[in-house]
Amino acid sequence: MKIRSGADSGFFWSLHCMEITKGLSWISIFNKALASNGFSGECPPRMTNRQMACVLTGLTLSLLTLVSGVSAQSVKLVHGIAMHGEPKYAADFKHFDYVNPRAPKGGSLRTASSGTFDSFHRHIDIGNAADTGAIESLLVSSGDEAFSMYGLIAESMEVPDDRSWIIFNLRPQARWHDGKPVTADDVVWTFEILTTQGAVFWRRYYGDIKKVEKLSDHRVKFTFLGSSNRELPLIVGQMPILPKHYWATRDFTKTTLEPPLGSGPYRIKDFEPGRYINYERVESYWGAELPVNVGLYNFDAMRTDFYRDDTAIRLALKSGDIDLRVENQAKAWASDYDVDAVHNGWLNKELIKHDLSTGMQGFAMNTRREPFNDRNVRKALAYAFDFEWSNRTLFFGQYVRTESYFSNSELAASDLPKGEELEILERYRDQLPPEIFTEPYRAPKTDGSGWPRENLKEAFRLLAKAGWVVKDLKLVNEQTGEPMSIEILLVSQAFERIVLPFARNLERLGIDTEIRLVDPSQYTFRIRNRDFDMFVAGWGQSNSPGNEQRNYWSTAAADIPSTRNYPGIKDPVIDELIELVVNAPDRESLVERTRALDRVLLFGHYVIPNWHIQNHRVLHWDKFSRPTGYLLAGLMIDRWWYDDAKAAALADEIESGLSDLAAESVPSMLNKAMAAIAIFAVVGLFAYFYRRHRKMEVPSWLPISFGAFCSWFQLYLPSWSSILWWSM
Repeated sequence: MKIRSGADSGFFWSLHCMEITKGLSWISIFNKALASNGFSGECPPRMTNRQMACVLTGLTLSLLTLVSGVSAQSVKLVHGIAMHGEPKYAADFKHFDYVNPRAPKGGSLRTASSGTFDSFHRHIDIGNAADTGAIESLLVSSGDEAFSMYGLIAESMEVPDDRSWIIFNLRPQARWHDGKPVTADDVVWTFEILTTQGAVFWRRYYGDIKKVEKLSDHRVKFTFLGSSNRELPLIVGQMPILPKHYWATRDFTKTTLEPPLGSGPYRIKDFEPGRYINYERVESYWGAELPVNVGLYNFDAMRTDFYRDDTAIRLALKSGDIDLRVENQAKAWASDYDVDAVHNGWLNKELIKHDLSTGMQGFAMNTRREPFNDRNVRKALAYAFDFEWSNRTLFFGQYVRTESYFSNSELAASDLPKGEELEILERYRDQLPPEIFTEPYRAPKTDGSGWPRENLKEAFRLLAKAGWVVKDLKLVNEQTGEPMSIEILLVSQAFERIVLPFARNLERLGIDTEIRLVDPSQYTFRIRNRDFDMFVAGWGQSNSPGNEQRNYWSTAAADIPSTRNYPGIKDPVIDELIELVVNAPDRESLVERTRALDRVLLFGHYVIPNWHIQNHRVLHWDKFSRPTGYLLAGLMIDRWWYDDAKAAALADEIESGLSDLAAESVPSMLNKAMAAIAIFAVVGLFAYFYRRHRKMEVPSWLPISFGAFCSWFQLYLPSWSSILWWSM
């Protein structure tokens, strides 16, 4: 192409420049433009001011064209978003695969919870809040994917390839329960109030959000601090959306027993503080027909009763006062449900398999205090916990020992590090325990006899290495002479039987050990304020870990009340590994980086790992139905429904069973009663004459016979036995 002089040459040059931008770097574009004008790269070109202006104009136009073209190509309008790859369900999906789209609505579900509640405000750090069932989020996750989310309040999203920002387009039909629309003002206000006056968790969880902008009444944009955290668009979608107009006249920082306004499928109908909550399904719920809700939320009414402990809940279940329970105690599962209701098939007892990460449960040690700030001490204490004996004797062999913070998932570190995980750990070799590279983590094991002699010897060796010695049968600090003492804080009485053998082994090491059982309010206060030596902590994990790991393990979270860094971990290596996990570019890298984090946490010995089970232990009366087939999430009550036919059959069977039982028992009870009356008459006459004539000789067989008779009476006819004792 020949370039003309003057204005025309500049115009045609700019067109030529826009054309050659395709596939070329800016340097090559500029060099090619100069060469096309007869200039070489060996000497500076001579151009008039007018030519220079035209050249710059052409470059500017081409730059704008390229940038706008890239932006247009990189921003996608989507219905759902996956952490890595593409979401499973297409834009035109009708419902999730794991639901019954024709599930009938109706009936009720009664459940129970141990403890109490004193608030319905779940977004602040004070109070013991109960769920209202009314709060929704912008997006909702599916139950059969690792981490994918689809539009709920948001109809669609606009997101660039680098995920440096996201725009949510809200559904115009979304409504609060008072009929007012859900708008961008609510979304912006929710973010601001949660991160300024809400729980500390929200400030940390959404700390990478740079700004939030209202673009229109139903359009809101979140801009992030960087572009490497691919999880941010998804966790923003998880944010609970609250009504700005409702909270305008209320103090967000205080607890409340006024059920807050929401937009979800349920709302609170009535309640009694600390005793029960009745929920009702919202008939005019705006989102009932959305694909993400079809087949879910099928009960017309739900009720949660609050009991002091789990024993009372089990009795309530067996008596029919509640409908369903997920059992959390191995002993109860093995022995507490050997009842007619289970034998007759009225009360179903089943294991529902899941493939969720079971995370970590263990005895968390407070490294802010001595002696738990010493890694060797923490490691030594783990040798005092005899899991094999506990599992055999207390748990009926139901559990598997936990050896990962991401147990029951591909994210768990196992064997020796290799591949990308090893490459990551090599960067920190000088800052890590050497055994990380030479041996896999294994929790201490015993022969299950209850006398872990070899384990205690190893514990003594580690304690001596840390400067602790035994004097007068007490473990004392070699330098100060101070004895080691540990308080194990508990909130559940059921855990005492588990902790007592552990405490006995600690005593064998010469450690003064106290088990302190406190009420839920005191327990929560002490944990939040880090006022503990050791307690049973739990960290749930998803199959796609991310930002929440900062709240669990980071240095920044260690001394902030209400974060879940209970042990007080302050390790720069762990801080960097958390950021690697958060910024993982793909699923494969996420797995390897998480394994590296898991391994470093394990070899830090911050907790004494407990156990886990790979099933949900569920008991429910046989009046409900659910879709068949395997589900990644296992139990998912939201997809169950009340089955009228089953409920009617159950009622008939129970009535028939009780009638048969009564018919069988009446003759035998009459026979026992007649025999009792006869014996009672004989013994009564003898007692009468004996009291009238004290000198009457008593046969040697009478006391024995009388004792046996009273035992029989007490067993079969307790009311008659009380009469007999009164007459004597």
